[in-house]
Amino acid sequence: MQTILIINSKGGCGKTTITTNIASYFATKGRKTAIMDYDPQGSSMQWLKQRSPGANRIHGANAAPQKGSRMRALQMHVAHGTEFLIIDAPAGVDGLLLQEIVRRTNHIIIPVAPSAIDIHATADFVKDLLLVGRIRARNVKVAVVANRVRSSMPVYEPLERFLNALKLPFLTRISDSDNYITAAEIGLGVFEMESYDTHAEQREFQPIIEWLGAADGMQAQSDNKVVGIATRRLALV
Repeated sequence: MQTILIINSKGGCGKTTITTNIASYFATKGRKTAIMDYDPQGSSMQWLKQRSPGANRIHGANAAPQKGSRMRALQMHVAHGTEFLIIDAPAGVDGLLLQEIVRRTNHIIIPVAPSAIDIHATADFVKDLLLVGRIRARNVKVAVVANRVRSSMPVYEPLERFLNALKLPFLTRISDSDNYITAAEIGLGVFEMESYDTHAEQREFQPIIEWLGAADGMQAQSDNKVVGIATRRLALV
C-alpha cells in the first residue's frame, strides 16, 4: 500500500482539495483507494458522503479524535487490499501525532497558500518534518504544491529558493478555479468531471500524479546543516 500524506501546520491551505482530487484520480484508474481523515472538521469524510453511488468507490477512515463511546481504532480501519491511502492531516499537527502520521507515510505533499505568512510558516514546518519527523531517515519523499493561486499572484521565489536549498521539489500551482468548489460540492474530483470543463485543472494536477509515480527521494548529506543554510537564505528575503 502506498500512503500519501497531505499536511501543513498552517490552516486554510486547501489540504482537502489536494486529498480528494488525488484519491479520485486513482479511483478513476480502478485502483483500490482510501482516504484517512485526521482533521476534526472531517471535510474529506463529508466529501465522501456526497459521492454518487455510481462513482468509483473510495473507502473512508475517520482518524479524528472520537466523541462518546466510538472506538477510534475501528473508525481508522482501512479496507484490506487498499493500494493507495491518502491521509488528510489536521492543521497544527506536531509532536507525537506528527510522528504517528509520518511513520506510516511514503510520500508527503505540503500545500501552501499564496501569502508571505503562509510561506514562512511552511518553511518552519518543513524544518519540523526534517528534524522532528525524521523524514529523510525514514526515506519519505516530500514535495510542495502552491494552492489557491490567482493568476495575478507573483512567483513564489522565496519559497522556491528555500526548497531548492533543501533539495525538495516544488511541483505545481493549483488555481483557485470554481471547478474545484463544484467538484467538492458533489463529491467528485476534477478527473471525474467532463474533461472539456476541467482540462486546465487536470493539467495543473498532472505534475503531482507524475511525481507520485516517479519520486526519487533525493537525500541530503546533513539535514541540520541544510536547514540552517536554507533558513538564513529565507531570512534575507
